[in-house]
Amino acid sequence: MAANDPGSTFDPPADAVVRRPDFLLGVATAAYQIEGAATEDGRLPSIWDTFSATPGKVLHGDTGAVACDHYLRWEEDVELLAGLHVDAYRLSIAWPRVVDAAGRPNEKGLAFYRKLLRRLKEKGIRTSVTLYHWDLPQHLEDAGGWRNRATAYRFAEYADLVSRELAGLVDFWSTLNEPWCSAMLGYGTGHHAPGQADLLAANQAMHHLLLGHGLALATLRRNDPASRKGIVVNVGRGTTDGTTPDDARAAELFELQHNDWVLDPLLRGQYPPRLHDELWPAARPPVQDGDLETIGTPLDFLGINYYFRTNVRADGNGGYVEVPLPGVERTQMGWEVHPDGLRDLLTGFHRRYDNLPPIYITENGMASDDRVVDGAVVDRQRIAFLERHLAAVDEAVKAGVDVRGYYVWSLLDNFEWAFGYERRFGIVHVDYATQRRTPKRSAELLREFLARRRSPS
Repeated sequence: MAANDPGSTFDPPADAVVRRPDFLLGVATAAYQIEGAATEDGRLPSIWDTFSATPGKVLHGDTGAVACDHYLRWEEDVELLAGLHVDAYRLSIAWPRVVDAAGRPNEKGLAFYRKLLRRLKEKGIRTSVTLYHWDLPQHLEDAGGWRNRATAYRFAEYADLVSRELAGLVDFWSTLNEPWCSAMLGYGTGHHAPGQADLLAANQAMHHLLLGHGLALATLRRNDPASRKGIVVNVGRGTTDGTTPDDARAAELFELQHNDWVLDPLLRGQYPPRLHDELWPAARPPVQDGDLETIGTPLDFLGINYYFRTNVRADGNGGYVEVPLPGVERTQMGWEVHPDGLRDLLTGFHRRYDNLPPIYITENGMASDDRVVDGAVVDRQRIAFLERHLAAVDEAVKAGVDVRGYYVWSLLDNFEWAFGYERRFGIVHVDYATQRRTPKRSAELLREFLARRRSPS
């Protein structure tokens, strides 16, 4: 699917899945990364407000207090979306914005999302809403956060409230975004909020995240039956350039903890035994009777987020260690550009899980050091990146995988978590000093392609 000049055209083959009118092509964002207005209209503090305000936790001391000012500029951003002709828009609800500390609705926060979703519907844009994209209310973290089983029930109550208030305005509900990141980066390594580094805590958090997901699915089905319900998981391709059986096992263990840790309980009703027998014998999930049945509630769809491949070798202690490959293409994040990894994971899941639901690629994109030059941003690497990853999706579809849509991450440059504002993932450039939005060349090509698809000559 790659164009001859990735800076000037985007023209997938005539038989490419992305050309089908029923294949959703959209863009995605998340509340804390774009909304700002951290204290407006009754919004409570989240773990990311606390974490980013802690010296040394986020690059350059950046926070999401203002971000892209989307809370106040949402009408401009909806017009931007409509002008791109996207089929769908994925966003998240800020839990601290819509529920107070006693669990009661905050009408001003709910009104914001109600207005936003109605306007998107008026523009003919399909809506995909994630309930939890990492911004846990701080008062719940103070009570133990996702280590505490009670948080799973608070999440189900929050899902119940929001889905009653926004029923009929949402096409796709996702319970969680990337529980692996919430559990491992938040509680296992301390790289993300709330900043804990305890493998047992990570396993506790993962189990309660997945339990909250299963509990929330029941309320979503009851309150908004016409919508589709699922979850969004991040997946990683693990390979090795080592030559020993231990190196091959290391690559298996990488994917076991990165992918199977989440997908096996969702789709098989069990945690992968090897994970705890071989890799984490002292860190097991706190499973109670009935939990795995709740977690394994059937999904209408599975959201897949994919960004890069990781090369590993055996560490000599029964585990693995990352060994970056030399001479490969990388993004501003230092992540390897490896589209084949997406194809290989999708086809592998198709073989592994008999009950694999329809898949949407809910995030795929790259960061680059984009600058506005003479009023334009020509992001050639991103254009080639998107073309090649869409080609990988196309190969997976032709191999039998039921992939029904693809969302570019992200609509806007935004607060990139621990990396602050230095890393730019958007197809629209944001000048954070003025909040001026400038569509990059990737956005222009996406718009031109979608306009052609809607009005084929």
